[in-house]
Amino acid sequence: MLKLRLSMGGTKKRPVYKIVVADSRFPRDGRFIEKLGFFNPLMPKEKRKELDYSQKE
Repeated sequence: MLKLRLSMGGTKKRPVYKIVVADSRFPRDGRFIEKLGFFNPLMPKEKRKELDYSQKE
């Protein structure tokens, strides 16, 4: 079964997460299938970019 996960990165008290598609049997920071984007919780809300899932034609 595939799941969307936040794979943790960054340093102590400065987290950064990768949004990935991974098999549910693999650990959180382990092997993944595809990287979809990233999330930085410390970035101000007005500077955050939203993920664009639409297909460009």
